[in-house]
Amino acid sequence: MRHCSPPCTADCGPASLAPVTGSGLSLAEALRALPKVELHCHLEGALRPQTVAGLARKNGVPLPPGDVRDLYRWESLDEFLRVFWLIQSVLGDQSDWERLGYESVLDGAATGRVYAEVFVSPMRHLAAGQTLASVIEGLSAGLAAGDAETGATTRLIVNMDRSYGGEAGLQLMTELIGLRRANAAGADRVIGIGMDSAELTVDPLSFAPAYREAAAAGLRRCGHQGQVAPAASIGVVAVGLGAERIDHGVSLIDDPDLVAFFAGRGIPLTMCPTSNVVIARACGSVGRHPLPRLRDAGVLVTLNSDDPAMTGVDLAAEYATCAAAWNWSWDQMVDLALDGVAASWLDDDGKRALSARIAAEAARLAP
Repeated sequence: MRHCSPPCTADCGPASLAPVTGSGLSLAEALRALPKVELHCHLEGALRPQTVAGLARKNGVPLPPGDVRDLYRWESLDEFLRVFWLIQSVLGDQSDWERLGYESVLDGAATGRVYAEVFVSPMRHLAAGQTLASVIEGLSAGLAAGDAETGATTRLIVNMDRSYGGEAGLQLMTELIGLRRANAAGADRVIGIGMDSAELTVDPLSFAPAYREAAAAGLRRCGHQGQVAPAASIGVVAVGLGAERIDHGVSLIDDPDLVAFFAGRGIPLTMCPTSNVVIARACGSVGRHPLPRLRDAGVLVTLNSDDPAMTGVDLAAEYATCAAAWNWSWDQMVDLALDGVAASWLDDDGKRALSARIAAEAARLAP
């Protein structure tokens, strides 16, 4: 399958991880305890199944009969997006967003996540009559409550849904920038912008005006690309739109010149191996995922969960699965965690402090 290495014959499940000898923890347990950064997690994709069911009842959103977990079945990225949009639709008012924000921080902290820059995709909700101000205020209140309870730090990235087109994206950016300039409640938690949804049917450059507006307003920029679209499209988002990070970027491995460009410029990829296997079918197995080869080529890559409630794989499980699939050592996994700090939008002092924290805990947990 495209983007993939030869098949991996190792046992790639977390259960195959041998116990560590220093801390008395298994490697999976130590990886769960290791402080981690996450830069690619969709809040709507982190919505607990029981919360989906409860909010659907509250807001009168019809769901298919049976267990809500039966929703989480798809055979392609487009099918997944239809499920994602249905789950999005249960978020009906500001209190729902606050609940989502709060629960997502608690669930993230249980995986060892101490710092996160998380996505929200509000355009469908705005089309349904909600306001961007209420979405951001609700989410920010929930994230703040979760951060206060867990000691985590969570910042927000507002994504444009490509299926709505570049003009709608520009309108969203204009409204977002207006909220920030007005010091609207919760708007200071927004650190950047991005885009997501279907890759193959929309020209990324149609979002150039929105990206220019965001850059002029001091917002950081990223963009989903290269999960199913070819490598050249990743270059378009990085160069043509000025994206500072690429979310996914699986197909980058197909273009050695572009790999060298990303390595030389230090442009990070926020990669999600399990998601790329089970959602987009971009790779046949985690063992065949290109992340290790991209990292060997000098590209800054980070490990993330993407939509943990929908795949059933949280950030700690992603670390354990990848360690087993790639036969990586504790030190390699710690280095990967530190790369998450390097790719984040923390300032230099914040990066130094968080890197020191991770290194100290890694030494305590080490085999």
